Amino acid sequence: MSSLAESPSLLAVATRTDESVAVLTVDGVLDTANAAALRDRIMKATLDEPSAVIVNISTLKVLAESVWSTFIGAHWQVRTKPHVPIMLVCASRATRDALTRSGVAYFMPVYSTEKAALKALGQQSRRAVRRADAQLPADLTSLRESRRLVREWLTTWSQSALIPVGLVVVNVFVENVLEHTACVPLMRLESQGTTATIAVSDDSTSPALRLPSPSSGIDVSGLAIVDALSRAWGSTPTSSGKTVWAVIGPENQL
Repeated sequence: MSSLAESPSLLAVATRTDESVAVLTVDGVLDTANAAALRDRIMKATLDEPSAVIVNISTLKVLAESVWSTFIGAHWQVRTKPHVPIMLVCASRATRDALTRSGVAYFMPVYSTEKAALKALGQQSRRAVRRADAQLPADLTSLRESRRLVREWLTTWSQSALIPVGLVVVNVFVENVLEHTACVPLMRLESQGTTATIAVSDDSTSPALRLPSPSSGIDVSGLAIVDALSRAWGSTPTSSGKTVWAVIGPENQL
């Protein structure tokens, strides 16, 4: 067992291999001081290309529900090994509900036992996630290019009904990168079942924040529009900056 984080809150991770699956058992308290270390540890576990990484958090405690975004960050950080699924195990129903509320369950399945997670691995092909990535230029041409790619990818994946909302979402995300940072936007589109997730990453550590709605009139800020058009969205720290993401489904229409 190894200790993570230079923090008053001790976080420990025990690692073992179950056949070809890497299993991390996390114990202690997860907070903002040690969240990055845990995120990086999960990413490191994918580098040997196991068939999956299972993270057992049944005894893990968190100081604030916002810290659960650590696991979303791990999902977006694993860009070079996206074919290695990350699965969470938690015996507590209340914690599983918290993971759902925080959006984690959109990106990695959550099971009550390791046995259930291992059993589900055999069914992964039925729920295959399609992914596409692109690095965009740090200029206004990336707005048109990002919309073109979203249209092309969703058409290829027979998700044409999601194109109108997808175009709005990616335009907001890329425009924010160009307006508020000097970074190169990195976009990813993921599709699973009837939903799609649009994400744009950059090297800025400043989170994307929705501004407070005006006391009168209509809130027309970009992220307010994303909030209205998506199932869920968020801004998640990664080791290199942040990823802003939104999940859209058939009910999200213009």
